[in-house]
Amino acid sequence: MTDDPPFNPALLPAGFVDRLPPEAEAEAAGVETLMRVFAAHGYDRVTPPLLEFEETLLSGSGAAVADQTFRLMDPDTRRMMALRPDMTPQIARIAATRLPDVPRPLRLAYAGPCVLMAANRGDGDRQISQAGVELIGPDRPEADAEIIAIAAECLATLRVQGVSFDLTMPALTTALLDAGGFDGHVRGTLMRALDRKDAAAVARHGGALADVLIRLLHAAGPAHGALAELAAVDLPPQARALSVRLAATVAAIEARVPGIRLTVDPVEFRGWQYHTGVCVSVYAAGQREELGRGGRYLSNDDEPACGLTLRPDIILRAAPPLPSRTRVFVPWGTATEVGAALRAAGYATVSALGHDGDARAQAALLSCPLVVVDGKPVPVDEA
Repeated sequence: MTDDPPFNPALLPAGFVDRLPPEAEAEAAGVETLMRVFAAHGYDRVTPPLLEFEETLLSGSGAAVADQTFRLMDPDTRRMMALRPDMTPQIARIAATRLPDVPRPLRLAYAGPCVLMAANRGDGDRQISQAGVELIGPDRPEADAEIIAIAAECLATLRVQGVSFDLTMPALTTALLDAGGFDGHVRGTLMRALDRKDAAAVARHGGALADVLIRLLHAAGPAHGALAELAAVDLPPQARALSVRLAATVAAIEARVPGIRLTVDPVEFRGWQYHTGVCVSVYAAGQREELGRGGRYLSNDDEPACGLTLRPDIILRAAPPLPSRTRVFVPWGTATEVGAALRAAGYATVSALGHDGDARAQAALLSCPLVVVDGKPVPVDEA
């Protein structure tokens, strides 16, 4: 005998949820809306597998997501396999191994689920949806601008309000620390201080670069103000080159999307494990979570690339509800062509499966505000 309570078949592991109506339909429609925008800009869709061999998925840029990856044994080959936590490394693999001879720039789009070992905040979803674009080949500000412009169009199409794009250049922090000769414990301490935006700790550990780092900490904000502060600071040559590239990218974005809301954080570097250039996080007013993120990185074979991955599940929480099909109850015996015409007109038809009594009562029971009467949809309360 055991005192354990009976197992609840509706119980799911932490971070995993069932998507029920109408949320599941809304998410699918949102993903397809994003994919239509991607396709309209010439991005061809690819569909990588959910599972790959561990050594393949976690090589190159995939090594940065190894600590978020579920692993399991393939019973056929006895080799370890990995469940993708992010689709970008898979796109890099496809570009290098399956499409190496396709002319560049190579534009690819994707959408699908990913699974994380742990939620980013510890209490969120571990199965997430992603939809994104990758532009492989060119290393120029105009390519970075194209990716951000497409994301802006996607969010405008879904009527998300108060969107802002937060730009950063993670390599800038690395270049500054390298120029200052920081390594070992001091480097780690200083990076944690920058991570926490702790100006007092930066002053204690920053040595000759403390004033520069503190100025850049305080420069975070609207793009033009931050760039002006960057331009006024005496930076080492490598850091100066990175700041010039950041400014060029801002100019390219604004030329392509006039009025876009851009912010810049010069020394932000958290979470950008495999990125090498300008990076971006996407936010919307009233939303604590990122709607998406991306940036410049090296694809497999060190090929320049940039991309941006959107989170449809989070976007749809920030967007107005998508319109859904109006349900129409079709009584038993209604001509087949009536239902076909209604579906062609955008309705969802729910057909009776037999003589089940009052059609109006059946329509109300099945959440149909309309019912077919004399071949036409009419409100249930008027039938």
